[in-house]
Amino acid sequence: MFSTDDTIVAIATPPGRGGLGIVRLSGPAAVEISQALLSLDTPLQPRHATFARTRDDQVVATWFVAPHSYTGEHVVEISAHGSPVVLRQMVDRAMQGGARLAEPGEFTFRAFLNGRIDLVQAEAVADLIDAVTQLQARAAFDQLEGTLTERIAAIDVELFDLIARLEASLDFPDEGYHFVETGEAGAALRSIENTLATLVCEAKRGRLIREGARVAIVGKTNVGKSSLFNALLRAGRSIVTPIPGTTRDLITETADIGGLRLELTDTAGLRVTEDAVEVEGVDRARRAWTTADLVLLVLDVSHPLEGADFELLSETASALRVVVANKIDLAPVWTGAALPVEAEQISSKTGKGLDDLQHRMRAVLEGSNPSIQRDSAAVTNVRHQALLERARHSLRRAADAVENPAGAVAEEFVLTDLQDARAALEEVTGKRTSEDVLRHIFSRFCIGK
Repeated sequence: MFSTDDTIVAIATPPGRGGLGIVRLSGPAAVEISQALLSLDTPLQPRHATFARTRDDQVVATWFVAPHSYTGEHVVEISAHGSPVVLRQMVDRAMQGGARLAEPGEFTFRAFLNGRIDLVQAEAVADLIDAVTQLQARAAFDQLEGTLTERIAAIDVELFDLIARLEASLDFPDEGYHFVETGEAGAALRSIENTLATLVCEAKRGRLIREGARVAIVGKTNVGKSSLFNALLRAGRSIVTPIPGTTRDLITETADIGGLRLELTDTAGLRVTEDAVEVEGVDRARRAWTTADLVLLVLDVSHPLEGADFELLSETASALRVVVANKIDLAPVWTGAALPVEAEQISSKTGKGLDDLQHRMRAVLEGSNPSIQRDSAAVTNVRHQALLERARHSLRRAADAVENPAGAVAEEFVLTDLQDARAALEEVTGKRTSEDVLRHIFSRFCIGK
């Protein structure tokens, strides 16, 4: 995939100008190449920040000695002023001195190959960089700390012990499960399966945290959809006027709602119209709610409910939905008792009820699951979820075979399912992963990480 016996270099800070910029080198010649770039009064010392000069700048260089570095190799990080020109010149001179420009994610890939981190932690690095909400950062940091790895390792220990005893029993074909009773084996398999089921359950809300959700705000004209959109964003993104049909196209922005990254879409008011532009807007609004993860159906308490309101309630009934009774700051002409469903009472204008609405949105998206706690090792990655599901199904087959009413199936057949379950767990952590999967994972990273 990548050559790992040479020295790589890249700018490790984001593109653009800033107070500081860092050039990172990793590999066997990192120290020699960096010292050729620098004018030093004293040689680089391990784990000491050393003042130096380049042709264009004053810098601070730090040498991390292998294996006690991010990559497990010799690493030198040079902190300079954050001029793109200065940083690029340092990279060019390092390459002239024998370094190779790093590929995306290559520093982290070397950390993985050198056993500094496993694949779960490597993926968590990318997630932590990409995090835009506190909850996303927290979930990624938990995985980077190795909490998910520890839970998978604990499962693997139990599975390995059971496999070892079943394999030993193969030498006694006429005596049943010689080193483990069938009842004990079945109970152990069900216990491991239940543990995996818990992880899979966490994955459903973990992916919500990692990937976010799409929320469509729908309703008739002038019920306050754009006002609600702006209130949730805490910004005047959509134009708000008393004129029906002001919003004619989809307007989409991202908001942090209770730690969840939600893509909010303000849609055209739904009504019968002859305006060709508005007709297209209404069609787009309908498509938006059919593909959304959550629908906010907005009704206006200051106007009588009409047939169109009940039609919308019926049309969106099969969607994951929160009904919003808006404009409670005005004199209401109907109450929640007039609706066949529960509605959140809010005022987009004054902000009353918005906190309760946001809590309800999050609760509906998460289902019956509680919010992720700080010490939870939630599964957030679709790759992990699929592999855990595979391991769970393999264990279920094995348990069914052991508990077969007609008599336990022979050890070798049970072992096939157990080995498959263990292989799936090893793919999660990277002990057993194809080069194509690794290439795909590390291609997500930025150059310099």
